[in-house]
Amino acid sequence: MPGRQHPSPLPLIAGFAGALALTAATPLPAQPQQRPFTTEIALDVNLVSIAAVTDDGARVAATVRTRRDRTDVDHQRYGDPTYISPVSTRLMVIDTRSGERTWVHEEPAQLRGFAWSPDGDRLAYFAVEEGAYVLRIFDANTGRAETVALGTDMQIASSSPLEWAPDGESVLVGLRPAGWADEARAAFVALTEAPVIVQDSRNDFLAWDRVRNIAARQITALIALDNGDVRQILSGVTPAGAGFSEDGSYITYSTATRTKTSYTRRDGTEYELFRLALAEGSEPESLRDTGEERMNVTWNDARDAFAYADDGSVYVRRLGEDEAVDVTADHRGDPPDTEEGEAGDDAVADSTRIRFSVERWSPSGDALLLTSQDAWHLLDLGSADLRTLLELEDDDDTRPRRQVQGWSDDGRHLYFSQSARDRWQRGLERLDTTTGATETLALDSNLYRSWNISDDGGTIVYTMSDGDHPDEIWAARGDLSAPRRLTTSNPQLDNVALTRSELIEFLDVDGNTLYGILYYPAGYEPGRTYPLVAEIYEQFFDNGFNENMNLITAQGWFGFRPSVRFEEGFPGEAWMKAVPNAINKIIERGLVDPDKVGVYGQSYGGYATNLLITQTDRFAAAANVSGKVNIISFLGDSPKITTRNYAAAEVGQDRIGATLWEQPHKYIEHSAVMFADRIETPLLMLSGEGDWNVPATNQREMYYALRRLGKEVVWVHYTAGGHGAGRASTAADFADHWQRMFDWFAEHFGEEAKPVSQGQ
Repeated sequence: MPGRQHPSPLPLIAGFAGALALTAATPLPAQPQQRPFTTEIALDVNLVSIAAVTDDGARVAATVRTRRDRTDVDHQRYGDPTYISPVSTRLMVIDTRSGERTWVHEEPAQLRGFAWSPDGDRLAYFAVEEGAYVLRIFDANTGRAETVALGTDMQIASSSPLEWAPDGESVLVGLRPAGWADEARAAFVALTEAPVIVQDSRNDFLAWDRVRNIAARQITALIALDNGDVRQILSGVTPAGAGFSEDGSYITYSTATRTKTSYTRRDGTEYELFRLALAEGSEPESLRDTGEERMNVTWNDARDAFAYADDGSVYVRRLGEDEAVDVTADHRGDPPDTEEGEAGDDAVADSTRIRFSVERWSPSGDALLLTSQDAWHLLDLGSADLRTLLELEDDDDTRPRRQVQGWSDDGRHLYFSQSARDRWQRGLERLDTTTGATETLALDSNLYRSWNISDDGGTIVYTMSDGDHPDEIWAARGDLSAPRRLTTSNPQLDNVALTRSELIEFLDVDGNTLYGILYYPAGYEPGRTYPLVAEIYEQFFDNGFNENMNLITAQGWFGFRPSVRFEEGFPGEAWMKAVPNAINKIIERGLVDPDKVGVYGQSYGGYATNLLITQTDRFAAAANVSGKVNIISFLGDSPKITTRNYAAAEVGQDRIGATLWEQPHKYIEHSAVMFADRIETPLLMLSGEGDWNVPATNQREMYYALRRLGKEVVWVHYTAGGHGAGRASTAADFADHWQRMFDWFAEHFGEEAKPVSQGQ
């Protein structure tokens, strides 16, 4: 079946309070002049997400958030286990068959952890009431939500799981131990407000790691929904991935027990898998212990068997058996010959053999979907037959991205999303596991996310955007026919000038093919040249509604997000090799004034911006938002995130690939402040006092350096801000942040910036 465009949206019933209006069946008349996109508009854009879908696809729990709903965070409380961030959301339930919607929380509230009951009639979730999480149950048949009065004084943990028992009579949650709040608060205060703070390397954990360990502490319990009775089933450990067996007689879970502070990400944590019978007096049974090797297992639906991959082989352990069995031993090909004295085990793992990974179990549990370097395979666990379902393209770099999204409960249809790597061509495929035939259900330039396939394969619920507008929720039949739009979340944007996006292909200095997203200025007129402001970070490909780019293009400028390609040990070269080439590609098309090009980035992108302008003076102006300038001092600048900055530099995002003491010159080379004398580009820096990630003290180094050198630099610091400066602060600071950014670029473009809050 060929891919198809979706029809126009269907009319909706009552909308968001003051924001989601009734949509008439007849299109509204065209507006004579559209309003500019402003910070006030940005603060109130409704971002709709699928929180949970019933197994039969009949009901959707949808959350609605705005940026304004997260403008009151106290960033100084980051790391305080007792602090519940006041990030709010609204919650509705939608009947996918009728389109009827019921508000569960029409006003913003602090909500999390949404899960439908096995019969799909009740939605469980957590809400904050009087400063603590409570368990609430919404009954879709009556349209009422009630708080479950727990038979305990213990509070629900902020990281609590929420799992329904198969009979629908109880849920599994995590509770805080008695006295936990006082202990956790005291530990935080001892590191932030105490008159004397002591840290001692003789302790196994850094002081902030000890606070984190307290934050993770909880008691696992079953809550009876009819009377709130609490039955404690597990204490002393924090379970992950907990799930019930099919008959509800036991749960399985894994643990990651920290033993010490680790700087390498490869030690300091021990991993184990357990089964716990729910009969009184039962003790956890260890199923798999990998020591300090990370564990990744895939359970079947019945939770009576799990599979995992190890060195290219796949093993299955059934709970009635003592050992795991290598189910791919006959399918990997012959191991290479080994000479006497060679390490045979290493030779067996030779990359010339087929290497399998576990994708998922079939719904019946009698087969496994496996992936290898070249194909997807179906392994029949009864007969041990291996059948290839899908041959993959030879070139890893050009083959479409594919991800399994669902499997119909009769085992026949396997659904997977697909996205091209060289163009905006995205959609959903359906594979018939009996014939191997693949059917294209949708493949177009729209941006699809959150695919939810009902168990019977008869209903698909998903979000979709044209690539420039916010996502909306849709439902369709199992072949994606008869699509129905379930939300119209932002009618207030109908007369607002939003940007349109275009995928740009270019070559970096090394000849690598890269991509970027170009955003057109509001009121774009062909034949004119415009200023351009590039936002840099790492990789960009998919479009989608973008607040930053809409604010930039509302100034009458192009926005641009070019990708870069890194080489470990030399990451600082990436932006210089790619960004100027990408911008040149657009200039060559006659779209951009080469004298009016700016660059900025946030966090790692701010770091990139500072490094970039030490290597080139081609930009009229630059801005660093919450980005480090000195990777050496940054190692210890952020105590609340403990060892993250060391790991990021050595083996993570910063890609240095060595410690400071092994290769100190690399750290110097990747600290922009060391080359501040080379900067000729006027630089604006924005920071937040409560930034737990990149403290303002790091940016301050660059301000003092450039001022000492007589360079043009402005440093703006938001005392209520966090990571993101004014963008992570109050509503007033949000507007101030963008106005200062636009004033800065406009000044150096020889223009006058437009007010960012006008047009309301």
